[in-house]
Amino acid sequence: MDTLTHKRRRHLAVQQLGLDLPDSSMPHASEEPPAVEAVISLADGEMVDIITNSAVKDTPKEQVRQWVARALWHEYGIAFSDMKRDYPLSVHSEGGRRRTKKIDIAIFKPGSDKTNPRNLQRVVVCKPEPKPGRTVTKIRTFEQAKKDLDELQELMGSEETPQISYGLWTNGLDLFFLRKEVTRMGARFEPRSDWPMSEDTEASRSVVGTLATLRRGEAGKLQTAFRRCHNYIHGNEGMPKDAAFWQFLYLLFCKMHDERTARASRTPLRLFAHPDEPFNADGRKRIRNRVVELFAEVKQTYELFTARDEISLSDQALAFIVGELAPYNLSGTDIDAKGIAYQELVGTNLRGDRGQYFTPRGAVDLMVSILDPQEHETVLDPACGTGGFLQATLRHLLNQWKATEGTSRLPDTLDALIEHQARLRSYADKHLFGADFDPFLVRATRMSTMLMTGAPGTVFHMDSLAFPSGHLSGVADAARAIPLGSIDVLMTNPPFGTDIKIEEVETLDRFRDGVARSFVRNRETGKVDIADRPVTALAPEQLFIERAEQWVKPGGRIGLVLPNGILSNPGPVDEGIRQWILQNCWVLASIELPVEMFIADAGVNILTTILCLKKKTQDEINTEALNQHPTDYPVFMAVAEKVGVDRRGNPVPRRRPDGEVILETVDEVERVGDEVRKVPRIRVSIDNDLPLIGAAYRRFRELNPEPGLNR
Repeated sequence: MDTLTHKRRRHLAVQQLGLDLPDSSMPHASEEPPAVEAVISLADGEMVDIITNSAVKDTPKEQVRQWVARALWHEYGIAFSDMKRDYPLSVHSEGGRRRTKKIDIAIFKPGSDKTNPRNLQRVVVCKPEPKPGRTVTKIRTFEQAKKDLDELQELMGSEETPQISYGLWTNGLDLFFLRKEVTRMGARFEPRSDWPMSEDTEASRSVVGTLATLRRGEAGKLQTAFRRCHNYIHGNEGMPKDAAFWQFLYLLFCKMHDERTARASRTPLRLFAHPDEPFNADGRKRIRNRVVELFAEVKQTYELFTARDEISLSDQALAFIVGELAPYNLSGTDIDAKGIAYQELVGTNLRGDRGQYFTPRGAVDLMVSILDPQEHETVLDPACGTGGFLQATLRHLLNQWKATEGTSRLPDTLDALIEHQARLRSYADKHLFGADFDPFLVRATRMSTMLMTGAPGTVFHMDSLAFPSGHLSGVADAARAIPLGSIDVLMTNPPFGTDIKIEEVETLDRFRDGVARSFVRNRETGKVDIADRPVTALAPEQLFIERAEQWVKPGGRIGLVLPNGILSNPGPVDEGIRQWILQNCWVLASIELPVEMFIADAGVNILTTILCLKKKTQDEINTEALNQHPTDYPVFMAVAEKVGVDRRGNPVPRRRPDGEVILETVDEVERVGDEVRKVPRIRVSIDNDLPLIGAAYRRFRELNPEPGLNR
């Protein structure tokens, strides 16, 4: 049995390498400090309330309330201490009788007495999120939601609380903001597309004209905003999912371009909406005129777009999306929050049909952590898909810089964020590359790089297995920028699937001296030999192993997500490929992933492995050949049994031996204006082996330096 298979079969766990996994006090994100175990207990069917830090029943409505409360703190600067859940309020019902209704989230004047209803300033009504059907859930208009808004208006119009100015009704997907104005004729309720920040006046936010009036985005709410924009186009404009995504992408590019030019030229923003513009025909036309002008500039500025790219949305759709995007300062929002929001949307809507799968973030982050790309190193993903590995590389570098600066887990100041983004842009321009044969994924990945760096990344439209040949548009530029043998770190999840085969003779000829050979079992010796007959077809993931080795420098590092069969099947073809790997590469790590990894995020029922390699130098290969046996060295191996979610994508909590859910206390940090606010929060500890495996790998390397050529 070959060495690689032998080690796979033994399934060495990290404990067997003398690396005990951390106990329950160990955090689940390597950049966080150790969490303190919480003092409250949590029964099945309960969750931790972010407002009170106490146990509450876990219901669909409660999940929406928790999401809203978090966004109120992170985005609007409203302190949890100024919120109260299920606040009773006396209201008039039909017939003049009074009754008591509970406000799901009542928001009081900062620092005031929450028992006095006269201190109540805003109210939030929460409902369960609608269950998704076979088609996208349509986003409703204010007119369509009139019955729901009656409930909100009833609370805002209570005689006990004439000072209430703002209300929000939401089911986690629909968000309806109202502003109350008291006139001689009674209360009048005006629709709004957003709320002002805490303690801000309406006048200061009536016109979004400068970057200073915008707010930072929080990952969860930004994800919802992006999803709402896409769903509005898909459901209300009748467009297919991919067409809806590209229309949203055009508007997102306009938003980024607008902020960039406004900051550079110190001129007012153009992608904004006055409070009443989205709700009347003349206002919607003014919004369209501003958007069309911006998109014309975008097409002239970025080569991603051509004259054929046009905004085909209705005035209503444009007004809705501008109302969603305009309040955010995307250039001032934490880099990771933007990446998370965008990656979820693009992964949901642009999955390929030739074996490309959206790579779950946990697997991506683990691979990047193990290979540890540095600022001077060139990184390539030759099958980049939606750009997950490129995004994770930028996050990895950013976390390195913040650790050096002593600001880990602290939100960047605006100056620091601009500085970090410029540094990431410089790195991406020189050292970060992607490639894919799907032109739509190429454009989407460049957009994700722009969200994180402020400029589109370098992603080539080409067939990486045919490189440096091929007919696609990016081949010539790639041949100059990333020739074979020039890359320091290559990470990829190559397309794989039983129905996908590479049969082009010209492509196979590039691998005839490596994996594209006829491996056969010798009946007498039991070993795998090479037959003379040519191979006529191979799976792309098999060829990508050698292509990765060809692309990196001697000593370069490789990370691949592969189906388990390549590393464990007993057949001669897979065993021959394993022998080729051992002959040409050092094996740094092999980590088996459970089936839940790809079912939850990609809808694919398959067992996979993260395989990390290091290319041998020719001298190292020659030395082993002369010695007639491979060099013995320790290999890190682990089996991830839990990845934080089940097959449906639901979070999986860690539990004690008696079955009780483990809770932990952590400090949540947010920046509101120039103030950094730190709030201790109790949360469920998620059962996820991947960060622990990453930490164990780093300890393993402290005891066992990488084999072969030093970096």
